[in-house]
Formats: sequence, structure tokens, C-alpha cells
Amino acid sequence: MSQTYTIRSVRSFRDIDASAWGRLSGTTRGADGYNPFLSHAFLSSLEESGSATQRTGWLGHHLLLEDEAGSLLGALPCYLKSHSQGEYVFDHGWADAFERAGGRYYPKLQASVPFTPATGPRLLVAPGETAEAAKHALAAGLKQVARQLEVSSAHVTFVDTHDLPVFLDEGYLHRTDQQFHFINEGYADHDAFLETLASRKRKALKKERRAALENGITIDWLTGKDLTEEIWDQFFAFYMDTGSRKWGRPYLTRQFYSLIGERMANDILLVMAKRESRYVAGAINFIGADALYGRHWGCIEDHPYLHFEVCYHQAIDFALAKGLKRVEAGAQGEHKLARGYLPVTTHSVHDLTHPGLRRAVAQYLEQEREQVAEMNEILEEHSPFRKGELQQRDKAAKAEPSEGE
Repeated sequence: MSQTYTIRSVRSFRDIDASAWGRLSGTTRGADGYNPFLSHAFLSSLEESGSATQRTGWLGHHLLLEDEAGSLLGALPCYLKSHSQGEYVFDHGWADAFERAGGRYYPKLQASVPFTPATGPRLLVAPGETAEAAKHALAAGLKQVARQLEVSSAHVTFVDTHDLPVFLDEGYLHRTDQQFHFINEGYADHDAFLETLASRKRKALKKERRAALENGITIDWLTGKDLTEEIWDQFFAFYMDTGSRKWGRPYLTRQFYSLIGERMANDILLVMAKRESRYVAGAINFIGADALYGRHWGCIEDHPYLHFEVCYHQAIDFALAKGLKRVEAGAQGEHKLARGYLPVTTHSVHDLTHPGLRRAVAQYLEQEREQVAEMNEILEEHSPFRKGELQQRDKAAKAEPSEGE
């Protein structure tokens, strides 16, 4: 007998039980595959701090999948968006074209973690034999909700490869993009990693790291109880200074940092640079079960190479020290390649309700996917690794049994 599902939406994480959300999202701390961005603590902090709210163009419209008895079986974090900012998968061109043709692109439905370009599960379902059916019900339900609301589109960004086939089966358009990740191949330390690089590249990175710490700069790792309100005040000053110049208006409020410091301090790493007894720069990272996620940085003093040291080299040091499998260094940035971060394909899916817009975007995405794949191949050829190193990795990866074998 087939399962009957009901989908309803809620505006606020205050209306979602934190423990129930944790079971669906796998974000009970210590769980396999723990992703801090999907935790109730992180998402509710974005909302309660005023960072992701209706006022900022992120109106909560989270989808909950329930059975006939009202038990929660699945969820999809979702927002009604009045713009395309803070998403890192750019559809401004689609919006402009549609509105020039007389359409109304906004509001749209956006299933994502606000301001966070990190791949992770999006179809959050309880484990068990009905999990696959529940995922399909959520993916189909998102399309139905978009049509009921009469919005132009529904978008799901930074989809992991487990959820991707479900969305494609439900008729979503597939988009790819590129990020740069450091992969820990079991290196004992940073020097062991450097030994896998071409000699010239290795010498350049060692020189870069030395230069970054000139002028008496030292580096601290702060996490857990180290994250005091005084530290957050200093980091927020860095964020506002650099974010104002980079984005015009930074997305996150000061209260957001207090809330995550209270709720998930052990999931956070601040890499802070100090000169003459005061911090002058810092980067915030989040710690998952097997990955370190670099998010954003800021500074109140400019020093050569300090950005690379704080954001990329120190992240590698931390990942190696803690045995994490990879470092995800955020969106874009081909400059990361020279520092040992390799191109990785990211995925998003899109449902466009207007037939003409859907046809045009589908044609564009077919070409874009080819371009992304070609660019990844070109970039890998220009990686800093010794000749043959990547081929050996690929060969080893293919020799390992896949899940379920």
C-alpha cells in the first residue's frame, strides 16, 4: 500500500521542533556526515538575528512532509526570495530576460542555506525504507508549491550527489558550477602535503607563508570557549570593514555571531591574525564531521599574502591536525588552485514554470555544463601537484569499492 503524504509550509524555525529537525537533517552533533549549516541552530540563528528574514528578502517558507498521522517524515529549508542576492548561483540574467519580456521573476522559491555556498543534503528525510519515496514527494511538492503560489520558479542550490538524481527524475533542470576544495590524502602534516607539489610551486608557497607572517604577525585558532563576545566584536569589525567594500552591504548581523557562539561554538573555528597585541584580521570556518568549511574573512590592516595564510594555508593545517578529509573554501576563486585546492563540480536544480523561459534556460544550461566540465579539466592540468600525482589519485579512487559493494 502506497504511503500518503501531506506537505505544509511554516514561516519560522520557531515552529519546527529542533530535535525532530536534527533527526531528519542528520545534524545531531557527532552524527556521520554532520553538516553544521543544516543544523536547527545555524538556520534559526540566521532567522532570529534578522539576517535571513522577510525584511532582508528571505521570507521563510520551509516545507514539511508529514504522513497521515501528522508525523514529520521530511523537510526542505526554503525561502520566498524577492531578489537573487546571497545565493552564489547566479540567475540575474534569467530574471532580467524574463522581466524584459514582460514576465515577473520575483518572488521565487529558493531552497538553500542562506549566504552559504556549501554542498549538502537538501531533501531531509527520516532514514528507513520509505526514505526514497519521501525524497521524491518533497521534490515534487516543491514544484507544486511554486505553482500554487504562482511564482516564476523554484531553485535548489548546492545539491549533493545523493539528492541530485531525485530532482532530475522529477524534471528539474540541472546546472553545474565550480568550487575549489583541498583533499586530505592522509598527509601527516603540511610539509608532507607540500612534498606532493612540483618543486617550484612548493618553494613559492613556503615563501608566501613566510612573507604573510612578517611584521610580527602571529596566528591563533579560536574555538569553543575561546569565542567570547569581545572576540565576536573584533571579528564583526573585520567582517563589516571588508564586507562593506566587497558587497556594499554585508548580509550578517552582529547578533548572528552571538547566537552561533552560544549554540554551536564547538562547530566554529576562527583563524585570527595578531599584530602588536591586537587582532587585525580573521576568517570564520565551520567544522563538520569530515570537512572544514571556510566562509568569510575580514581585516582592518592590509598585509601581503595574509588573506592566503589565514583563509587557505591555516585551514589546511587545521584539517590535517584534526584528520578532516577536505577543506571547502567557499565560492569561486581560481587563485586557490595554486595553494593546493582542486576544482570540484557543484550542482543546482531549477524548475521554471513559464514554458518559454524553461526552454531558453534549458538550452543555456546544456552549453554551460559542457563549459564547466572543460574548464575543470584545464584547471587540473595547471594544478601545483607533481606530474602524475593527480592521475595516481584518480587511479586509487577508482580502485576503491563504491558504497554498497
